[in-house]
Formats: sequence, C-alpha cells, structure tokens
Amino acid sequence: MRVLTRILAEREGVGVPQQISPRGTFLKIADAVKSQIEADDEMTELPSVADLMSDHGISRGVALRAFGVLKEAGIAEPVPGGRWRVIRGSDRTDRRPLAERIAEVFITDGLKVGEPFPSASALSDRFGASRPTVTKALSKLEAAGLLSEAQQGKPRTVRALPDREERSEP
Repeated sequence: MRVLTRILAEREGVGVPQQISPRGTFLKIADAVKSQIEADDEMTELPSVADLMSDHGISRGVALRAFGVLKEAGIAEPVPGGRWRVIRGSDRTDRRPLAERIAEVFITDGLKVGEPFPSASALSDRFGASRPTVTKALSKLEAAGLLSEAQQGKPRTVRALPDREERSEP
C-alpha cells in the first residue's frame, strides 16, 4: 500500500510525508534532557517516564533507553519509586560493591601476604559504611581466600593478593 501511495504521489507531483525514524530517537531525547540539565543548575530530578512520553510523543521503551544513555554517561541514576535523579560533578560516588572497593586496599596500602589487614571499624570510617556491612564484605574476601578468618582480639591477615583480572578499574 505504501508503494502504491508513493507512486501515485510522484505522478501527481505531491510530496509523500516522511515517517520519523525510531532509530536514534532515544539518543535525541537523551540529548534534549542533557541540555535541560545543563541549562538548569537547580535541577535535581529528571522528568518522569510519563512526562517524557507525552512531551516528545515517544513510547515507554524509547524513554527508558534515553534514561539508560544518561546513566551510562554518568549524568543520571535511578532512585526508588521509578524516578531518576541528576548526578552533578560533586555527587559522583563509587557505586561498585563494597567488597570490590575494599579489595583495592591490598594495593593502595601496599599490603603483603602475612601483614595485618585494617579492622572493620577502620574500614567503616574509610568507606562510610556501617560495620555490619563492612563485615559482610570482609566475609566475601575471606571466602575468596584473600584474608584470614576473623577472630576476636586478633586482626585479619592477608593470605593472598588479588589477581589483576579480579580487580576492576575505577
């Protein structure tokens, strides 16, 4: 049917309206939202998915893909309740699991096998996490064979150093 409409329109010299290509639409929406963020220093929350859908005439999937682009660019992150918040330069934090961040202590502190590892309290202060959360992360490092088991009154010691492949780059 489209071919017939196009042929008839060409014969009569009438232009055929071009359909908007959905490919790349999410990138254009992401750019528009990024421009909005850059223009408004007070903006802390992104428009809702429904707002993007109605403002730009797009589907939910396109809106979510646009948010994904902003997330990959480090401009936005999801928050509970299905909303998204703006990440400013001062808001950027390391979002890797705590066990991965603690594993970097081996390298940053220059620890060697047999040396004592920092206490859960010291790591709690260093990473801004609660002691129970740090203890769980340390348990993962113990299970991986990197640290000795915790014993009351005795510091954990380094049993092995993590391989380069196990460390993720920041």
